[in-house]
Amino acid sequence: MYEQSFRDNWELPAFSDYGTDTLFRFCDMAEEIARLHLLFEYFQISRGDKIALVGKDCARWGIAYMSVITYGAVIVPILQDFHPNDIRHIINHSESSFLFVSDRIWDALDVDLPGEVKAVLSLSDFSCLNCTDRKKSVEMKQDMEKMFDERYSGGFSKEHIRYPEVPNDALIEINYTSGTTGFSKGVMLTANNLAGNVTYAQTLDLMFRGDNELCFLPMAHAYSCAFNLLVPMAVGAHVHILGKTPTPKILLQAFADVKPNLIITVPLILEKIYKKMILPQLSRRAMKLALSVPLLANRIYAQICKKLIDALGGRFCEVIVGGAAMNQEVTDFLCKIKFPVTIGYGMTECGPLISYSNHRVFEPTSCGHILKDIMDVRIDSPDPYSEVGEIQVRGENVMTGYYKNEEVTRNAFTEDGWLHTGDLGTIDEEKRIFIRGRSKTMILSSNGQNIYPEEVEAKLNNMPFVLESLVVECEGKIIALVCPDYEQADSMGISHEDLPLLMEHNCKEVNKQLAPYEHIARIELYPTEFEKTPKKSIKRYLYTRY
Repeated sequence: MYEQSFRDNWELPAFSDYGTDTLFRFCDMAEEIARLHLLFEYFQISRGDKIALVGKDCARWGIAYMSVITYGAVIVPILQDFHPNDIRHIINHSESSFLFVSDRIWDALDVDLPGEVKAVLSLSDFSCLNCTDRKKSVEMKQDMEKMFDERYSGGFSKEHIRYPEVPNDALIEINYTSGTTGFSKGVMLTANNLAGNVTYAQTLDLMFRGDNELCFLPMAHAYSCAFNLLVPMAVGAHVHILGKTPTPKILLQAFADVKPNLIITVPLILEKIYKKMILPQLSRRAMKLALSVPLLANRIYAQICKKLIDALGGRFCEVIVGGAAMNQEVTDFLCKIKFPVTIGYGMTECGPLISYSNHRVFEPTSCGHILKDIMDVRIDSPDPYSEVGEIQVRGENVMTGYYKNEEVTRNAFTEDGWLHTGDLGTIDEEKRIFIRGRSKTMILSSNGQNIYPEEVEAKLNNMPFVLESLVVECEGKIIALVCPDYEQADSMGISHEDLPLLMEHNCKEVNKQLAPYEHIARIELYPTEFEKTPKKSIKRYLYTRY
């Protein structure tokens, strides 16, 4: 698929870093990939070896990713927001033998070479930051140029694009949904899992050769990786990588400049635009009066829709929302004004797509139809059409399991081979999925980041004067309920009145160990130990009122 795409789109732009002069055409990318393949050979990287990739999104991030999968190695993309300790752990746990990293994160890792890593390359310019053989590090650039000239004596051309055969069932990616030691879940995705997503997307007629795409979601996420990287590279689209925090102001300017043909986003972006741009207008007295007149209301809604489309560049065919639950008020309004929006459903374990519907047939309370001929769905309830139960799926996109974690892998599937999604919902006769809630303890932040309470609690429980803790979501914020260790306080002569102040200090300290999206907003003291099951697990459902 990529051999053919790189040849067919040879002169077209592939990647650019928005706001800079950095631009790689497909021919430039193919040549960079050829150089990296020589480098892998130079360091004796074998097919099937793991190669880690962590850093801020940029054109070279995308090229590094493509170089690994076209070599036949296994890519290990790591979220740059993970704590340095967790990044080191993932590199070691995945047994990565090579590392692409941004300079800032490399400095923060504070280690010469993690685990089995043979060499470290900078995402700034693919220069060697470190390797097991210091002599190789010094001589590498000269050696690589010589090797390249010998391999491609007449110059690199599209005829030289020949990538190894990778079986459909071969492991091609390990995507970690969590970083912390003891909670590591490296989702094992095969070539077929990724191909299932890409080939399905190609049937939707949403992205075409020469299209512009604006990537502002982390490419290490399965959602962004599939539809801001793998699909565009397969169809010949141009990916403009934002590389900045996607504030509404920055995004709106980027939309105006890039004029994307398709928008892949998380709910937070549209929710902020609705709150800041649209809601103030709707709240005006004169506007409320005008909207009470049906004929005027239709015209006003049409004008709002046009202004919103123009603000997002004016050229896109559809906005696809995923990664988190969309605010229902926002969804209802966008559908009312006939804005071309749809909401899909997926998870990293499906690389990621499970269901999707075009905006023309999208049902506002659903998250689309199950992917026809690729995925299947069932509800673990007596009546899947009306009685809520766990959503279970199977099909082309489903992972093979979690890396080096057989027990968790077994628990992820039913006895007859269906994947537990951990989500609760129903389906209709057309196999649209309607999510009603989450059975997992995972908290999904408003911008689509996965927050695992147990990981935060494990760190918090190690702080002074904390007997046990429970991390919950409260009005969009992460709150920690803490039962203090009164015995420890008494033994040290600490007044119980001073505990709130000490917890404030604990909150600051534990946040230093967490990624920004995991930060605890505040600690609230809980007077007694939490109620537990016979297995001594906290009965979390008793504390949902928080």
